[in-house]
Amino acid sequence: MTTITSFTARLVRVSLTRPWAADVTSVGVIATHVVRSDGVEGWGFAWTPQIGAEAVLALLQHDIASFAVGRDADAEQLWLPAWQHLHEAGGGGLTTIALAGLDLALWDAAARAAGGSVSSLLGRRRERVSAYGSGVNLHYTQDELVAQVQRWVAAGFTGVKIKVGKPDLAEDLERVAAVRDVLGPGRSLMIDANQRWDLDRATRSVEALAVAGLAWIEEPLRADDLAGHTELARRLAGSSQVPIALGENVHTAYRFDDFLRAGAAQIVQPNIVRVGGITPFRRIAALAEQAGAPLHPHLLPELSGQLALTLAQEVLVEDVEDAGFGALGALEGPSPVRIADGQLTELPHEGLGLRFRAAVASSASASSASSASSASSERTSA
Repeated sequence: MTTITSFTARLVRVSLTRPWAADVTSVGVIATHVVRSDGVEGWGFAWTPQIGAEAVLALLQHDIASFAVGRDADAEQLWLPAWQHLHEAGGGGLTTIALAGLDLALWDAAARAAGGSVSSLLGRRRERVSAYGSGVNLHYTQDELVAQVQRWVAAGFTGVKIKVGKPDLAEDLERVAAVRDVLGPGRSLMIDANQRWDLDRATRSVEALAVAGLAWIEEPLRADDLAGHTELARRLAGSSQVPIALGENVHTAYRFDDFLRAGAAQIVQPNIVRVGGITPFRRIAALAEQAGAPLHPHLLPELSGQLALTLAQEVLVEDVEDAGFGALGALEGPSPVRIADGQLTELPHEGLGLRFRAAVASSASASSASSASSASSERTSA
């Protein structure tokens, strides 16, 4: 049996070229490194834009590393025992985000041992997937929003997603209408409320905005409100018929199953890191396929795009403007994927092809992750 001999983690703060809000000017990446008993190395990461990066780092350094070292290096065999080990600290959220750092590194190592990419290890079903343009743009003026959508159209995207949830519904209506004018009738338009509405406000808003021809409404309510989404789905089925999409803030396969069984979500959007890595993501994809629900992964196209190539169902990959790790200068090498003319393709690489570059050490503390390894905290900017 191949075992884990060393596991380390370090925090890298990656500055955003295009801030997501006044107080969101960087994202936290916790880069991980595993060494197996056969000498094969693997690199992974956990990720959180604003809240909890230091807590994720602590879980990786103090709880996950001590548990993992000496155990089976097979990601699919290790994930459930590791999740059960962490469950006292929560079934999902920080614990699953941290587990992704281990899971991704183990998959990376497995693919490197096989001499190929993770998609080739899992079995690539297609050579390209469609991507849509996405932006964190509720704070943009309407002119700035329209200009962004024009850039996406010029870049060849056939679908775009914008934020909604202004205090005045009339302003949302005006902004969405302006975007639809740019897109024309042949391109898809998705809207994302980022959990801003209550049930009645969501009902009114979606019914009013549906005139723009919406492919989906994303996170209209608090993400953990199963009963609310179930009722909203019932209301919308009888009026606007706009599908509900959610999942970026749902953390376990059990919870995705709850939403699918209740009919509360017609489209699921798991974030591969937030659910705990590739191992649980594949289980969620299987649940979605069984339910006949489309799956479109949330963010991280350099990771989710690779997995999308291996899934049975057709997947749309989300590409947030100016937020790719490669474009932000966070990677040691080139990006493992390319997005052009609205299509994502994979470039030659081993493993996941996502190794985060070294940077000037910050004042955050570093501590030992195992008897054979150390961890550090770093800051990088584009």
